[in-house]
Amino acid sequence: MKKLILKVFLYLLCTTTYSQTTATYDIVFTSNWEAHGTLPSNAHFSNLVGVTHNSNVTFVEMGSLATSGIEQVAELGSNGTFSSEVTTAINDGNADQFINGPDLFFNGAGRTITISDLEVSSNYTLVSLASMIAPSPDWMIAVNSISLVNGGGQWIPEITMDLYPYDAGTEEGTGYSLSNPATNPHEPISSLQGVAPFNSQKIGTIVFTQKILNTPSFENQRNKITISPNPSNGKISILNTSKSSLIKEIEIYNVLGNQVRRYTFERSNTNINLDLTYLNAGIYLLRMKNSFGKTETHKLILN
Repeated sequence: MKKLILKVFLYLLCTTTYSQTTATYDIVFTSNWEAHGTLPSNAHFSNLVGVTHNSNVTFVEMGSLATSGIEQVAELGSNGTFSSEVTTAINDGNADQFINGPDLFFNGAGRTITISDLEVSSNYTLVSLASMIAPSPDWMIAVNSISLVNGGGQWIPEITMDLYPYDAGTEEGTGYSLSNPATNPHEPISSLQGVAPFNSQKIGTIVFTQKILNTPSFENQRNKITISPNPSNGKISILNTSKSSLIKEIEIYNVLGNQVRRYTFERSNTNINLDLTYLNAGIYLLRMKNSFGKTETHKLILN
């Protein structure tokens, strides 16, 4: 997506691989529309609708023509046609479910849209979403085919994206108004970043957060492992007070998901000292495997 800032923060709370059949996510959109000047009367986002799907189908793509379903979402906040497009994709084996999230009216009740407990199948790990910026000719926010698994085949615990306004290219109009002439012929979906009445700032932020799974790890007693100091200058001590679950392997990952160091221990240790002063300052993950093959992951901050 053009002008879409994607920040993937990999601080894993447990090991969840693509071989797992499902993962559960919460999706939270937080509006920043207020940063674009005076809002229109009855300002709101329509229902945040979407779909989980595979790579064989695309529902909304910047630089391409809007489907009839996306046109209806962007112009009217109507979801019936889009839902039918999702149903067709489900019948073709390319989608799994229609997502029907709440709307957001600016009546003092809040500035977020939350979709809770979205169960995502490992066969349909892409998510597309859209919501009308209302009232407007055909303006919307949209998320195109965001993958919830990384290149290594693991579910991504958290994805944060800055969203910008888009023009669906289906209706004329340059201000906050409805019932404008149709754009004939239709034009490709385009960015409205920096185009009046919008400025260059994001219109909102959306966060996908994986729910903690009840997978076994180190006897499910995370308080038996202590990493100190944390934050650290690079020299850390790992203390494991469990007598039955001993550390056999430690892998260290940066926030991009790249492994930067791996340690193995012929004999299980209860007190491990590591010198990581050669690493750049930032957030890292320490993934530890015990003598039973179970894993546990902790976040480490290096100054």
